Amino acid sequence: MRIYRHRGREVKQQATRGPAGHDLADNSRMTDPIPTPPPLPDRLCIDARSPHHVAAVFEHDIGIRFNDKERFDVTEYCISEGWVKVPAGKTLDRKGQPLLIQLKGRVEVFYK
Repeated sequence: MRIYRHRGREVKQQATRGPAGHDLADNSRMTDPIPTPPPLPDRLCIDARSPHHVAAVFEHDIGIRFNDKERFDVTEYCISEGWVKVPAGKTLDRKGQPLLIQLKGRVEVFYK
């Protein structure tokens, strides 16, 4: 039996055992199909106004490795041309968007 808090009160739930002896709250999770992520595009931008924005890709966690270091501040990338765009500090343009600089190097993109 598993006890957890839900909205400030304790709830008891009967635990079931999975095939490897792990506790499962619901056996239907094992039969649900795992959605396959779409292929990563050559060029991708997080700005929804950009023509290079693909919303289906952002439903999954993606990682970007630039020159063998994982970057978490990338706004846009292009694998074939070998560049990423990152914000230049706290500087903003006249529309209030971060000012971006383009860095060139080896770009690798992957799903986490």
